[in-house]
Amino acid sequence: MKAWICLPLIAMALAGCAGKTAYRESCGTQLDAAWKELDLAKAEGFAGTISYSKALSLLTGAKTQQQFERFEGCSNKAEKARFYIRESRAGR
Repeated sequence: MKAWICLPLIAMALAGCAGKTAYRESCGTQLDAAWKELDLAKAEGFAGTISYSKALSLLTGAKTQQQFERFEGCSNKAEKARFYIRESRAGR
């Protein structure tokens, strides 16, 4: 009888661990691309714009989320940062 109770609990625990890796690769890819784009924007002289500052703060938050294994939030923040980097390079 105890085995019937423990088996679903173990299955749920394993499913919870597997769910954490869903956005891991996306997070890493988005962060790498965003940091490269940010460096390029800085080299082009767009480092003083508001969009650049927003992107930098989003990337800092994304990196923090990556370290705490919040990969979905990391991916979303990195994607938003890339948007602001494009805005910065467009002069907005």
